[in-house]
Amino acid sequence: MSELKKRLSDDMKSAMRSKEKLRLLTIRTMLAGVKQQEVDTRLDLDDNAIVMILDKMCKQRRESIAQFKKASRDDLVDKEEAELAIIKTYLPEPLREDELKTLIAEAMSETGANSIRDMGKVMAFIRPKAQGRADMAEVSGMIKSQLLN
Repeated sequence: MSELKKRLSDDMKSAMRSKEKLRLLTIRTMLAGVKQQEVDTRLDLDDNAIVMILDKMCKQRRESIAQFKKASRDDLVDKEEAELAIIKTYLPEPLREDELKTLIAEAMSETGANSIRDMGKVMAFIRPKAQGRADMAEVSGMIKSQLLN
């Protein structure tokens, strides 16, 4: 069992004992996503794969928050923001902007990228290093702006 999955299981038990309903629900949702992926692939997931699942859950929460804000559903916005905060505690420390710029420069030099057609190569190089540590849409925008210059 991966360390992250064990941590999720332990935290679920602790949330049950302390009767933290939202935290318990969120952790159960995360574990269900992990379990679903394990069943689909018939493999035990490592920490990197679990981080990718949690990153996807964060993206879903951010999209939901934007939609709920448009609909003026503050109650649902608060719930999604609370869930997002809980999920983020299981992700690695986010990359700072300077670290991200360094990573992009490294990727561009490694892949020899010089036009927008090389975007896929650069993203493929960066994704394993930045997944869960940066918003990939933001990273994509930064790469695109550099390749267009």
